[in-house]
Amino acid sequence: MAKTAAALIVAAGRGSRLADPENLQPKQYRLLAGRPVLSHTLNAVANHPRISQVVTVIHPDDCSLYEDAVVAAGSPLRPKLQPAVAGGATRQQSVLAGLLALGEAAPDYVLIHDAARPFLSIAIIDRLLNALDGGAEGALAAVPVNDTLKRADTTGHTLETVDRTGLWAAQTPQAFPFRTILAAHKKAEEAGRFDFTDDTGLAEWGGMSIVLAEGDPSNFKITTAADLRRADQHAGFTHMTGASVPLAHLTDIRSGIGYDVHAFEDGDAVILGGVAIPYSRKLKGHSDADVVLHAITDATLGAIGDGDIGQHFPPSDPQWKGASSDRFQQDAQRRLAALGGRIAHIDVTIVCEEPKIGPHREAIRQSLAAICGISVARVSVKATTSERLGFTGRKEGIAALASVTVRLPLSDDE
Repeated sequence: MAKTAAALIVAAGRGSRLADPENLQPKQYRLLAGRPVLSHTLNAVANHPRISQVVTVIHPDDCSLYEDAVVAAGSPLRPKLQPAVAGGATRQQSVLAGLLALGEAAPDYVLIHDAARPFLSIAIIDRLLNALDGGAEGALAAVPVNDTLKRADTTGHTLETVDRTGLWAAQTPQAFPFRTILAAHKKAEEAGRFDFTDDTGLAEWGGMSIVLAEGDPSNFKITTAADLRRADQHAGFTHMTGASVPLAHLTDIRSGIGYDVHAFEDGDAVILGGVAIPYSRKLKGHSDADVVLHAITDATLGAIGDGDIGQHFPPSDPQWKGASSDRFQQDAQRRLAALGGRIAHIDVTIVCEEPKIGPHREAIRQSLAAICGISVARVSVKATTSERLGFTGRKEGIAALASVTVRLPLSDDE
């Protein structure tokens, strides 16, 4: 029998970095796609079948806002939702208050999640619970750091490049055996330590060993006004692609194949799957010449029998000069969504001698997942050479082959 799991949502913060003189509501209660951010977050955890309880820690001044968010949330939340708990002066104290509220029910596991991360996927929760089922003392959702890191001196003028090898950006949920993390929080309180801003940091201080579980760039935290605008765009795109319809309900499964090639020209980077890879040349094309996204777009259009990228975005049209290729894929997904469908899986093979794809494979997967609105687990990126044969073997360009699987409603007349 699977062990029980509860979700603890930390929603007591004030969100000072999102301050707006015209809207004083904390960020977790700002509207996102017509509902409070917190409503989306509560639904995200309640929709997972192994989450049997949901406890929310709120600020005492936010009771009415919280009730409105609960009303706006979906029906699967109601039987799982426990009474809200008043938070403390710090995040750490708020988490402890929530853990103590769960004490009587004593679930086997608890997932501690930020209220301002509304795009949590079932796949992330699955990976965290699988880690705990495997015996981990704690599991952290995280994504690899792909951007170049710099360290500045006290004057801010002298920069030093930081090796990003092995660096990960922490997300939530952070998952633990319930009794173990409760004991660690009590130990920190007894020691007068109230400065932990991260539960895995507290757990590590308490002697627990934490493992990484793959997160998702879409699972970002709304902190600033720019984050809220990004969330609005993401929520709109998710709605546009029909992501609210479970894949299991879409029984018409189709696949498409795409192929594209671009030659090299003078430059300093190639763009593959939306990721700029430093190189001594770039790919030549009317748009940004992203050979990977072009192949994926053709495969998506092929799966629904709707022409190809050249038909919808002809290179003779000046409006596509230098265009970012994610616009082409989003248009293909709009056409798919209009039919009630969703992308289920992407498999792409990149053929080139140079640049080396391996070091950038995960960044490309993460980028494609974000562009296509699916989990990273549903994106495969492979790379190969052509054994020095043909134009790719002569290092004259890059080719990409893509297979895209889509799922659609099955028509009654088919």
